[in-house]
Amino acid sequence: MTLRLAQTDSLTGLVNRGAFTSGLCERLEAARDTGAGVALFVIDLDRFKSLNDSLGHHAGDLLLADLGRRLREDAGPGELIARLGGDEFAVISDNPDVAARAERLAAALSQPAEIYGRQVAPGGSIGVAVFPRDAHDAADLQRFADMALYRAKARGGRAWSAFDAELRAESEHRRTLEAELRRAIPAGEIVPWFQPIVDAMTGRMVGVEVLARWNHPEKGLLAPAAFVPMAEELGLIRAIDETVFEAACARTAPWVAEGWIELVACNVSPRDLLDPGFSRKLIGRLAQTDLPATALCVEITETFLLSDLGLARRHIERLAAKGVRVALDDFGTGYSNLRALMHLPIQTVKLDRSLIDGIGRDPRVSKLIASMLHAARSLGVRITAEGVEDEGQALFLRSAGCDRMQGYFFAKPMPGEAMETLLREENAPTPRLAVAG
Repeated sequence: MTLRLAQTDSLTGLVNRGAFTSGLCERLEAARDTGAGVALFVIDLDRFKSLNDSLGHHAGDLLLADLGRRLREDAGPGELIARLGGDEFAVISDNPDVAARAERLAAALSQPAEIYGRQVAPGGSIGVAVFPRDAHDAADLQRFADMALYRAKARGGRAWSAFDAELRAESEHRRTLEAELRRAIPAGEIVPWFQPIVDAMTGRMVGVEVLARWNHPEKGLLAPAAFVPMAEELGLIRAIDETVFEAACARTAPWVAEGWIELVACNVSPRDLLDPGFSRKLIGRLAQTDLPATALCVEITETFLLSDLGLARRHIERLAAKGVRVALDDFGTGYSNLRALMHLPIQTVKLDRSLIDGIGRDPRVSKLIASMLHAARSLGVRITAEGVEDEGQALFLRSAGCDRMQGYFFAKPMPGEAMETLLREENAPTPRLAVAG
């Protein structure tokens, strides 16, 4: 009895994740001996979070219990039905007609349930992979079924998708890229690039933002979107951040010493910020470089302030005490945290490019930006606009009181050598005209 309870999900009465994993391995071992196929269906509800938000968690529990009952009653002979956690379920089946079984599951998930007198039918997305056709072990079978599930959700949900040649090619590409990324970090292939930050009134360069690029030996230069999400998933983002930070400090310290720039802005990943020791570690790494603390600006996102304001305060105050500046990135994309600007030593806000893009297209955006600039100025905070792509945007921002700007209108990101050449040219002494004697 105790063992059975340990293997059962208390809310739905289905087997739990631990029992599911054991059961899947046992089914695959048996199938290897008989040559039979085993289909794994993974299920994720489509609008479960909105139900929880609108009706409360107890209503969500009632729906999950109802779906558990429905899946149990719909189960075929010998099928194992599990709740993996949250609103995730799984079905292990030896039914050879995978399409028919997936359609039946989709229909079962779409049936409405009455919760607190309301008809609720969130529907679900389903991904399926089959042993041994698609995978030869439990880990790959689950991974491939998950990939099919993500595709079904990306297509709008309330549908099912099977692992196929397209997803296999995607999986192989990802696996290759993962191995290459693990090799690229110690090999020095992830390097800093720099985008100028200019003074809005004079147009002169006053700083640079540091951006990571991957010099891939075969694919050429890769932008962050091609590797940063994977690095975050694999837990490699901290190693990348540290590598890029050290290289950027070494490159920019002479520019600061020459008086060419006063600011070096570096982005910090939310994962790093959640480390209670982050600010101490950053200060320690900075001390090993020639870059003055007063020249460094650490950019953090608003979402981090919302997730852990107390930890954010400790990091920001610790950095500020050493002279490191802190900027609030992506300002205006959602919850613009004016309270944080009032109570934390944040010196700069960066207006998000999605707002800048609306200048000249939507009068409401222009009014919103003007009011945000006014609010930030009243708090003594400097404003930097990123993503400035044309003269009209630059003129509006300058007239509205923006302090600094960056974007393709001024310069695209560039490698250190090109950035140094640009700075050297801008700061070259102006030749004096000879005066006739």
